[in-house]
Amino acid sequence: MTELVLIRHGETDMNRELRFQGHVDAPLNTIGLEQARRLAGRMVGERADAVYVSDLLRARQTAEPIAGELSLQPVPESGLREQSFGRVDGMRVDDIQRDHPEAWAGWLRFEEDFAMPDGESTRVFHARVMEAVQRVVASHPQQRVVVVTHGGVLDMIYRTARSLGLNGPRQSEIPNAGFNRIRVRESGIDILDWADTRHLADLPPQPVYDQQKLVKSEGKDSEA
Repeated sequence: MTELVLIRHGETDMNRELRFQGHVDAPLNTIGLEQARRLAGRMVGERADAVYVSDLLRARQTAEPIAGELSLQPVPESGLREQSFGRVDGMRVDDIQRDHPEAWAGWLRFEEDFAMPDGESTRVFHARVMEAVQRVVASHPQQRVVVVTHGGVLDMIYRTARSLGLNGPRQSEIPNAGFNRIRVRESGIDILDWADTRHLADLPPQPVYDQQKLVKSEGKDSEA
C-alpha cells in the first residue's frame, strides 16, 4: 500500500484565459508562484519519501518549493504530463469553435476514443497516466509520495478510484494547487482527501473550466 499526495500545478496565464494548455510548456503566473509557495508551507511537518513531477514547466515550478521543504530532489516523470490536445494545444475555446468546429463538436461528446486532431484520446491518455502511477507505486511500496501533475491526470485517477467510466465530463473539482490524498492498494484506490484548498483561501478566485456546465450551455444553444 502506497499513499500519494496529489497536487495540481499552480495557476498559469493560460488557465486564466481558459485555454487548452495540453503539452504547451507554460510557466506559472504570479498567483501560481504564490500558490506553490503556500503548498510548500502546507507540507511543513509532513513526511514524504519522494517527489515525482510532470516534466512540464508549470508542474516543475510548483514542485520546486515543495521538494525544498521536504529536502527531496524532484523526479521527472513524462507519463504524468497533461493530455495532449494536438493541434488545438494552447487555443481558446472560441478559437477552436471557429477554426476546428468538427473537433469541438466531437470534444463536447466526451467520448473515450475521441481525440483532438493529432492529440491523445481519453482512453490512450488514461492508460498512460495509470501506467505512470503504477510505476511510482511499484518503486515506493509502503511509502508516501508527493506527485505534482495536471488537472486531466487527476481526473483520470479520480475516475479510476471511483470506478467511473471514461465517457462524460469531469465528475470532481480539480482546482489549481489543490491538495489531494489517495491510498493505492493491490485491489484499488481509496480517496482520503480531495480538492482541499484551505491554504489558498484569501487568494483571488480561480478560473474554472466547468465541463458539465459547458455541455448544458451548448445543449441550450443548439435548441435555440
